[in-house]
Amino acid sequence: MAHQEPPRDALQRLEKAEKLKIEGRHEEAISILEELLLEDPGLVSALEEIADNELSLEHFDRAGKAAQQALALDSESYTAEYILGFLGSQRSDWDEAIAHLQRANRLKPNNSEIIRCLGWALFNGNRRTQGIVTLERALNLDRNNPLTLCDLGVAYLQARNFLKAKILFSRTLDLDPQNARAKECVAAVERLERSLK
Repeated sequence: MAHQEPPRDALQRLEKAEKLKIEGRHEEAISILEELLLEDPGLVSALEEIADNELSLEHFDRAGKAAQQALALDSESYTAEYILGFLGSQRSDWDEAIAHLQRANRLKPNNSEIIRCLGWALFNGNRRTQGIVTLERALNLDRNNPLTLCDLGVAYLQARNFLKAKILFSRTLDLDPQNARAKECVAAVERLERSLK
């Protein structure tokens, strides 16, 4: 079933919820979205947005339930597939994560965030070369994404390509000087390099 366009009033409230989400006011956004669902339990976009907000709040069970409901209503919800894939990664259930993220990627090709998460899941699911290639593709789509730079850097670090890892972490710190993950990773590269001398 394809996405149906919600009524105009619902669209305005969805936009308001989106604005609140961007501002980090997730509970307020969820409140608006739940009202919309009471009026129209089949409003897939409201379920997708609830799942996304719950994910931001790290309410993983609630995010998963909302995403599964969205998929039950619309089997082509790439957002729901992405969220379920992300949750699979959170649990280190790499096979489940890969399956959902590959489906999300088929439904919404060339989305750098979906491809980044897919690359990370592939790499950690013992498909290292495919994971690195996929992470490189995500980086080509969004050259200045600190998350992609760090994920790819960690992948190269684990593959023992210290020079490439260090370059990626340095780029991350150029973009985001306070990035704690990149700082830790630079220190880890330096420790590994010293231990190998």
